Amino acid sequence: MNIVYLNGEYLPADKAKISVFDRGFLFGDSVYEVIPFYQGVGFRLTEHLARLEYSLRALQIQTCQDWEAILNLLVSQNGGGNLSVYLQITRGAGDSRSHRYGDDLSPTVFACCTPIKDIYTAGPDDIVPMKVIVTADLRWHRCDVKSTCLLPNIMVVHQAQAQDADEALMMRDGKLTEGSSCNVFIVLQGVIYTPKRGSEILGGTTRELIMQLADEHAIPSQEVDIDYEMLKTADEVWISSSTRGVVPVIEIDGDQVGDGEKGPLWSTMFELFIRYQQKLMTGE
Repeated sequence: MNIVYLNGEYLPADKAKISVFDRGFLFGDSVYEVIPFYQGVGFRLTEHLARLEYSLRALQIQTCQDWEAILNLLVSQNGGGNLSVYLQITRGAGDSRSHRYGDDLSPTVFACCTPIKDIYTAGPDDIVPMKVIVTADLRWHRCDVKSTCLLPNIMVVHQAQAQDADEALMMRDGKLTEGSSCNVFIVLQGVIYTPKRGSEILGGTTRELIMQLADEHAIPSQEVDIDYEMLKTADEVWISSSTRGVVPVIEIDGDQVGDGEKGPLWSTMFELFIRYQQKLMTGE
């Protein structure tokens, strides 16, 4: 049975109900996180919850919850194992639809689980590389806030699908930002480059881990502005996200990346990821 969490209760998904006047439903006035759990253990849970608190502060949504306890129990009630947990907090529901809101609203807290594959038990040969397109970044200018206002993301993913691609990378003012639901890395002459962190990209927890692992293993990396030419001439291109890990890109706008194969530095980073995840799971 699919058990969800809603405002303090754990209940079957078909029994969970919210008000039609909930501001998350009407305005996208809400934030969210997607957190992978492997063998019932949250992967970089502390970092995800820190980002959640950042988003809540940015929108001035005030709620005090023991998020870790809530999510751990939800995972347990859904059988543990390998699950992606979606957590959403809205500003709450008023008595009618209005752009204005008062301080008396009680936030709506919702969470659910979806089974995922443990990407870290797979070998590099099992990872399917991606084809991507590059398109305009249509989103608002506070992409550092993980808001549920995802219509532009949906539009570019549909555009990618229409062109037989797996993902869309976005550019704003001639600079690469990120993908529809991922961060982006390129490799040039053995150096890892990724767009500078700021208000126009999300500070991905997996992105931060890649930079951490690169630093710990003396792999040169930099945050820089990346234009289209730099992207297209890269030796390797990767995307990263919490549920996908780090995945190689072998085609951009119909042209192959490098030699069209998974790159050697990606293989190194994937191996570092596996070691990190195994240590998290086993403590060894």
